Amino acid sequence: MTSERPFLPTSPRGPYGPRLAALAVGFLAMAALRAQFDALETVPAPGPRLWFLAQFFTVLTNLLVAGHMLAVAWGWRIGAARAAGLLVSILLVALVHHMLLARLRAPEGVQYWADLGLHTGVPLAMFLWWAGFAPKEVARRDVAGWLLWPVAYCAYALIRGLVTGIWPYPFLNVDAIGWGAVLLTLTGIFAALLAISAAIFWLAGRLRRYSRLNPS
Repeated sequence: MTSERPFLPTSPRGPYGPRLAALAVGFLAMAALRAQFDALETVPAPGPRLWFLAQFFTVLTNLLVAGHMLAVAWGWRIGAARAAGLLVSILLVALVHHMLLARLRAPEGVQYWADLGLHTGVPLAMFLWWAGFAPKEVARRDVAGWLLWPVAYCAYALIRGLVTGIWPYPFLNVDAIGWGAVLLTLTGIFAALLAISAAIFWLAGRLRRYSRLNPS
């Protein structure tokens, strides 16, 4: 059995339960992204505003969640490895925000709701959708694939920061804190990423065994 077996939209609540739940997750992510776009009043033009937002792991990962969940709602069958990898990335968004960034700012108004949605609401909703509806047939070899997007983003963010002089996060600001501090923080984040991946792999196995023992 491969780890990319297609997702079959069946549930105790009927064949459309997973798709409707995915639609809700997708809409939540899109609403949070729109709120973040509207809150960025310091960049008035839409094009520069989108370019500014495209530097953030939070924004890009929530966009990935929105796209995948809306595709599932439309009828696309997501594989187990991809669903778990998407979950790992959005959980990393939540962890890094609450551990490293939340204390650095006190958002108000639309920005508060955008932050709440992007960093807490969407990760929680994605976890619940994955736990309740996603296929769980993941293999150990899939874990390496879950690391690709966060690692690729780090390379992109560092290159973009070196070229533009604008850094998306304080812990990536090489100009301010130096390469040593940046690499030390990234090492800690990578360790957290491995821990999240291991936890999701373990949980997928537990949920898969539970489903086999308690078929709906």
